[in-house]
Amino acid sequence: MNISGKRSNGVLMHITSLPSEFGIGDLGWDAYRFADKLKECGANYWQILPLGPTGYGNSPYSARSAFAGNELLISPVLLAEKGYLEAKDLTHPEFPETKVDFENVIKWKLPTLKKAAKAFLKKNKKNKDFASFLSKEAYWLNDYSLFMVLYEKYNDARWHTIWDRKEGFRDPSTIESVKEEKKDEIEIWQALQYLFDDQFRALKRYVNQLGIKLIGDIPIFVGADSADSWANLELLKHDDEGHYTDVSGVPPDNFSPTGQLWGNPVYDWKKHEENDFSWWKDRIKRQLELVDVLRIDHFRGFDAYYEIPAKDKTAEKGKWKKSPGKRFFESLKKEMGPLSIIAEDLGFMTEGVIKLRDSNNFPGMKIAQFGFGRDKAGFFNTFDDFLPMNYTRPFVAYTGTHDNDTTKGWYDDLSADDKHIVREYLSSDDREIVWSLIKAVMMSNADYAIFPMQDILELGKEARMNFPSTCNDKNWSWRMKRDAFDSYRIHRYSFLARIAGRNGLTAEESEKEHMNLVRGKA
Repeated sequence: MNISGKRSNGVLMHITSLPSEFGIGDLGWDAYRFADKLKECGANYWQILPLGPTGYGNSPYSARSAFAGNELLISPVLLAEKGYLEAKDLTHPEFPETKVDFENVIKWKLPTLKKAAKAFLKKNKKNKDFASFLSKEAYWLNDYSLFMVLYEKYNDARWHTIWDRKEGFRDPSTIESVKEEKKDEIEIWQALQYLFDDQFRALKRYVNQLGIKLIGDIPIFVGADSADSWANLELLKHDDEGHYTDVSGVPPDNFSPTGQLWGNPVYDWKKHEENDFSWWKDRIKRQLELVDVLRIDHFRGFDAYYEIPAKDKTAEKGKWKKSPGKRFFESLKKEMGPLSIIAEDLGFMTEGVIKLRDSNNFPGMKIAQFGFGRDKAGFFNTFDDFLPMNYTRPFVAYTGTHDNDTTKGWYDDLSADDKHIVREYLSSDDREIVWSLIKAVMMSNADYAIFPMQDILELGKEARMNFPSTCNDKNWSWRMKRDAFDSYRIHRYSFLARIAGRNGLTAEESEKEHMNLVRGKA
């Protein structure tokens, strides 16, 4: 991720948050209109969250597959335009405008998409593009499609605890029987993935033609009840009975006295190394076909990860274990060349993590909201690495992320004294605080500046995307009103990007554009 001589900017907006009449943002025309507005803003990047099909809790960071796309992102309108749905099929219940009601969206949309998939198969079963997709993606698609058929059979129950053992632990003869018996259902899930892939790649082509790059995202671990863990149990730490022996998390700290128990199975890195990290390479390659840049969540796990006995109820007795990150990225670069990766390096970072990040030329992250803390004596810490004035070039700077409150929500919760510090630092008043922080990040020395859409819209905590370590209907559900991203916000943002030199132009190009503006030519 390197734009020599150029400063860049972008917007963080997951696809589910786009406007749509079908209750959830999708890959249809509203996504194209959003891309057009990003172009007007002078944005160089559009950052999204992980694309995988979500399971319990609807979190994109806990997907049913590390390779598949979320079927709920498929646009019914685009399917109808291709003749796979009729106009009557688009009749839908009334959905909330500013929130994804996942339960009711799934209840209506998934059967509708399956109907389209059947129509697609009827017309295109021998289509060359479809056949090519089935062949090229077979290494993950076959397992995922079979997994989803069984997943539905068991009403979304976990494969390693509820399924019949022969199906859960992949008895060869049992699996072959299921493949034959459920052939038609398997084909429907394959078709859904093709339709997702087709729509997503079309959107990416359009976005790229506008001069905008897509930033994707992957969590480092896979879900305990995912197709990945089911199909690749040998790559995870488990006992002779197939049960996970260790799970992931982070140790106790001032914010969490018992630590965080994430529950994802941890990798058996020795097994991965024996295969020259083939599973991981396939994963990275697949994602970099769909996006231009890839953010790796919990990047520090490639240097060392926190391993907790699976039987434990808290993270207190976990231990740090080394990961072969250096060897992995060396092998990956040897095969793929320079990598367009952002390292999510937030939290406690060791020298090893920093060395791994910097030796691979991966930009790290800076979050402006984190920069207004105090030192041990209780004074405002002007040397905080997260203050915009202290950013150095090889970083991606944000006002906040999907895991933080919106800037307005964050500011509203500050004490009176802390609000005073923020206002003085930004030379701002309460009314302008959000745009003032955006400006500070825009003007910083960081190579890349990216802003959550909620901040551009100046929304409060009602628009927060995620509350970490919680599971409720507020998480991942925020949606933008169709007319919210209006000309006022586009023009204000584009002006800031221009004066900050973040419109993707070199200094010489920016000067020419400025002079044209002065002369009335732009």
